[in-house]
Amino acid sequence: MQEWLIQFWNHLHTSAGLLETIQTGGMVLLFIIIFSETGLLAGFFLPGDSLLVTAGVLTIQNGDRPALFNAWLLSGLLIVAAILGNQLGWWLGNKYGHRVAERPDSWLIKKKHLKSAHEYFTQNGASSLVLARFVPILRTFVPFAAGMGEMEFFAFLKYNIIGAILWIGSLIGLGHFIGGTALADQLHKVILIVVVVSFLPLLWKVVKRFFNGA
Repeated sequence: MQEWLIQFWNHLHTSAGLLETIQTGGMVLLFIIIFSETGLLAGFFLPGDSLLVTAGVLTIQNGDRPALFNAWLLSGLLIVAAILGNQLGWWLGNKYGHRVAERPDSWLIKKKHLKSAHEYFTQNGASSLVLARFVPILRTFVPFAAGMGEMEFFAFLKYNIIGAILWIGSLIGLGHFIGGTALADQLHKVILIVVVVSFLPLLWKVVKRFFNGA
């Protein structure tokens, strides 16, 4: 199982693998991946940002390549997936969070991820639910941390919806814009830039902690 997941991860994290996955599975597979990354703790390895940009590219015709999806329908469907995923993460954290935190590390769920998410949620409050959408790993664990912290359901839902609309809308929109230009032929470079930018908040946090502790 672990070896299969590693192979799947490696396949998804190439532009060719993303395109093949999206073209084969269509919107149903995209829904499942976004839901899993935001709702299931074991989904933190899934490439949400690069997947969304690639899907956005495929919402517009470019030369001989037809548009595979309607941009509005795709965005709406994936916003629903992101909202439902986060709500599941909140529910799991609220119901089982302390049990998971007390268990030893497994190869999928590690206490350091939960600790980072809890610190991020504590420092940024409700806004962390929006900000964490754009940061890999944190977007998986912050909803769980919010549930552990017993954040009120409707307050969580409000920021959950705002974050989902901004995250899905901006990245699908970026892909849609790129898809009609010559940049679509350099998709692997665009994805690399998106991934690097998405990790900058984590890097900044590490740098701040280093200097504050120095």
